[in-house]
Amino acid sequence: MSDNSEILVGVEFAGTGAHPASWRRDDSRAEEIFTGGYWSELVGAADRAGADLAFLPDTFGVSDARGAVRGRLEAVGVAARLSAVTSRVGLIPTATVTHTEPFHVAKAIQSLDHTTRGRAGWQVAVSAGPEQAELFGRKAAQDSTSLWAEAEEATEVAVRLWDSWEDDAEIRDVATGRFVDRDKLHYIDFVGEHFSVKGPSITPRSPQGTPPIAVSVDGEQSLAFAAARADIVRISTPDVRGAAALADEVRSRAGDRRPVVLLDIDVLLASENAVAAVERARLDEWSGVEYRSNSILHQGDPDGLIDLLRGLSGVDGVVLRPLALASTLELLTTRVLPALRPTPRTAATVRELLGLERPVSRYATTH
Repeated sequence: MSDNSEILVGVEFAGTGAHPASWRRDDSRAEEIFTGGYWSELVGAADRAGADLAFLPDTFGVSDARGAVRGRLEAVGVAARLSAVTSRVGLIPTATVTHTEPFHVAKAIQSLDHTTRGRAGWQVAVSAGPEQAELFGRKAAQDSTSLWAEAEEATEVAVRLWDSWEDDAEIRDVATGRFVDRDKLHYIDFVGEHFSVKGPSITPRSPQGTPPIAVSVDGEQSLAFAAARADIVRISTPDVRGAAALADEVRSRAGDRRPVVLLDIDVLLASENAVAAVERARLDEWSGVEYRSNSILHQGDPDGLIDLLRGLSGVDGVVLRPLALASTLELLTTRVLPALRPTPRTAATVRELLGLERPVSRYATTH
């Protein structure tokens, strides 16, 4: 990873920032988070500066761990808005599978892949605990094993639906009036413990065929899912050595699949290290508790972050999670990204960016 032009750089866009008190900063733009302009300006700046991936987290939870109520926009909807105002960055919204139907999720991600012309991905997530289950009232809370078994089925359904139209199913034959070759649309006939889906999708096969699937590893079940299914695996660890070891474990368990492994790094940037320390202390004071990162935390100036990223080894890239989004992103886009990559990387699709081939539909009669 010494060649910094090769490192993949993703940025997570979470509300006003990962720190729960980030909205209290004067520069947080908290009053704008339910507007399209807020997301367009921030993600658009990352797009122009050379960020490779924009992760848009989501959850069904209304309250955070301390009981504070938080509102948010739905991630796939935000990504759809961003498809019109970005040109190169990959858009990876989270779509939770626990209380949703995979048919709906599949067509939403597939539609995003169409509108971005191949710049879409999907971060799979599950919804644990009784609070989120009670919001829906459809079923009781599930344990981790059940949640990820359901996620495995939902993902299988989605991938089959993405394949259910062959690439040349749309023929648009004006002379005969045939828009679709029905022989190239396929039932998926999936029957599992959690879902029974006949298909086909209502959406034609999209530019990537199968948009890349991402997941964050936070335990054994998500690690097993990542090894079996994910194209992008996000890991968290408190030190660089641990990151390399965990990345090796992911790759070993994935075998020939070779997923891209990205290390989450929490970031609070300021003009100087001392200023960042003061700003962090103020955030912690407002929240009443010290912020605890589950991964590496860089609190300081842009040069320190550049050195950290240039010194990484064992991972394919990073996902930067700003504690205070607007202020940190300004320094990321003006100082850090230009230093790492003077010329933004160009790739037609996210799969191309990740070095993944475009798969052929499993239902295609001729390959």
